[in-house]
Amino acid sequence: MKSSLFIIKIGGNVIDNEETLSSFLENFSEIDGKKILVHGGGKIATKIGEQLGLKPNYINGRRITDDHTIDLVTMVYGGLVNKKIVAQLQQKNCNAIGLTGADANIIPAKKRPVKDIDFGWVGDINIEELKINSLELLLSADIVPVFAALTHDGEGHILNTNADTIASALSVALSKLYDVRLMYCFEKKGVLENVDDENSVIRLINKEKYQHLLQENKLFEGIIPKIENAFDAINAGVKDVLIGDAKDLLQNITSKTEGTLIK
Repeated sequence: MKSSLFIIKIGGNVIDNEETLSSFLENFSEIDGKKILVHGGGKIATKIGEQLGLKPNYINGRRITDDHTIDLVTMVYGGLVNKKIVAQLQQKNCNAIGLTGADANIIPAKKRPVKDIDFGWVGDINIEELKINSLELLLSADIVPVFAALTHDGEGHILNTNADTIASALSVALSKLYDVRLMYCFEKKGVLENVDDENSVIRLINKEKYQHLLQENKLFEGIIPKIENAFDAINAGVKDVLIGDAKDLLQNITSKTEGTLIK
């Protein structure tokens, strides 16, 4: 019988608000068993970039990662945000280690090819290429990996990669060894039927329901990649995926009574 593994991705205002982040990390540290944390940090990168005179470049709502931006996100994601999280987890007696996909070659990626848009230093992951042996050693030693949303191309370049995708890819790769549960935690109660109504949480989304929501234009910006990554994980053998409020982490770990379950 496989042992359990929780893979939890945090984003949005959870990272931006120090009090919210500290509370989340307190709850995260209380989860029994093996666990992995994945984080982004886009808003912090934008804020620091503006302080340095770097304005974010977006095309069709997507960030372009040029030469200056990849340096910025490497410093912010892999440095400032990652090490702050690790330090706080150590304070809470959670033996964490900060990583990117470049470390131990765990998450190699390919630079996204230029089609209609040149996204710059953005990496796309092939799950079959993940190297999980070193990750398994860390987990076996009860060390908690904390991944920043960065990968590498094997040619000396860091790549900016969607944190939701990294969490999903790790879940799929590790589902061969563990009974994996994937959770996306942010500031909303779950996937909302009405973005202006926090109580309109959709408790269960299957593929049919998802297509209906897309046709009705009821999904708010940013949630679609989460749901699609969730379906990718489920289809590849991950036990279950839940999207919910970071504040409900422990409740969802034990009972899954809050948030949105993806099936």
